[in-house]
Amino acid sequence: MKKVALLMSGGVDSSYCAYLLKEQGYEVLGVYLKLHRREELHTQNIRNIQKASEKLNINYTILEFQELFSKFVYEEFITSYKEGRTPNPCAICNPQMKFGFALQKALELGYPNIATGHYARIENGRIKEAYDKNKDQSYFLFGISQDAINRVIFPLGHSIKAEIKPTALEKLPWLGSLETYKDSQEICFVETNYIDILKKHYPVDTIGDIVDKKGNKIGQHQGYMQYTIGKRKGFRVDGAHTPHYVIGIHPQNNQITVGSKEDLAKNLVHAKPVSLPKDFKQIECSVKIRYRSPKIPATVFLNANGQLEARLKEKAYGVANGQALVLYDNDCIIGGGFISHSEIA
Repeated sequence: MKKVALLMSGGVDSSYCAYLLKEQGYEVLGVYLKLHRREELHTQNIRNIQKASEKLNINYTILEFQELFSKFVYEEFITSYKEGRTPNPCAICNPQMKFGFALQKALELGYPNIATGHYARIENGRIKEAYDKNKDQSYFLFGISQDAINRVIFPLGHSIKAEIKPTALEKLPWLGSLETYKDSQEICFVETNYIDILKKHYPVDTIGDIVDKKGNKIGQHQGYMQYTIGKRKGFRVDGAHTPHYVIGIHPQNNQITVGSKEDLAKNLVHAKPVSLPKDFKQIECSVKIRYRSPKIPATVFLNANGQLEARLKEKAYGVANGQALVLYDNDCIIGGGFISHSEIA
C-alpha cells in the first residue's frame, strides 16, 4: 500500500485531506508540527487531530519543532523588522520546516510522500497554481526543493475552497464538531498583530523623524518597525493636504521617508535567489512581488553579483525588501528569491 505523511493542522481542510487520501488507497500518517509556543492552540489542535484520527482509523504523531522553528523562522521574522525589511514567514517556513525537517522525519518513519492542505498543484515535477485562484498558495511554495516537490501531494489543489467545508461535512458529519480557534490568524505565531511580537524583543515605540525625498524633516512617526513600504496611516506629516505613503525605512537613524503614490513605483527588482532551475538563463516570464499582487511581465536574469534581477514591463507599487519575488511560467512556478533592493530605472 502507498504510504503518505499528511501534515494536519486540526482543521476541516486537513482532516478532509486525510479522508481523500484514504479514498485514494494511501496508508496515512497524520503529522502535527508544534512550531510556535502558543500552547493553548496546540492543545486544541491536537484534540481535533485525535478525533479525526480515531474517526478515520489512521495513526498520528506529534513533532516537537519549536526550537527549529525559532531558529529558522521566528528569529528571521523579528530580525527582518529590526533591519527595516518586511518578512514573509510562510515562504521561509514551507521549505525549511514543512517540506524540509518534516519531510526528513517522514522518510525516517518509512513514509516516502508528504501531503498538506495547501491550495496548489503539482504537474510534471513543478508547482502549479491551484484551480481556485482566489485561494492559491503557490507563491508561498516557491522555495521548496525539487526532491520535496517530487514527493508532495496536494489533495485540495483541484478544489474550490468555498465548496470544501459543505462537501466535507456531507461526507464526514463529525467534522462539524471540531473546535475552531476564535483568534485564528494568517501567521500562526501572531495572536494579535506583529507589533506585539516585536515588543517582546525591541523598543518599537521610539518616536522618530519623517523625511521627504530630499531629506527634509516633515513630521514624526511612532517607531520605524511599525511601518512597511506602502503604508499611509499611523504617522503625521505637518501641513499635509494629500496622502503620503512610506517609501523608505531607515533603521540606522529611526527615520522613514514618505512620498506620493507614484514615488512607490518600481520597475527594477533585485532578489537573493533561493530556488532556480539548474540551467537558469535570462528568461521572459511573469513575476509577483507580493502574495496578493498581480503578475507582471518581466525579463529576469542573474546579474554579475549573482542576484536575481527582474526588469518589469509595468510599474509595481509597494515593493518591499524581504518579500518574495516569485517567477511564473503561465501558472507554473519557475523559482524565486527574497527581494533585497528595488528602484525605478
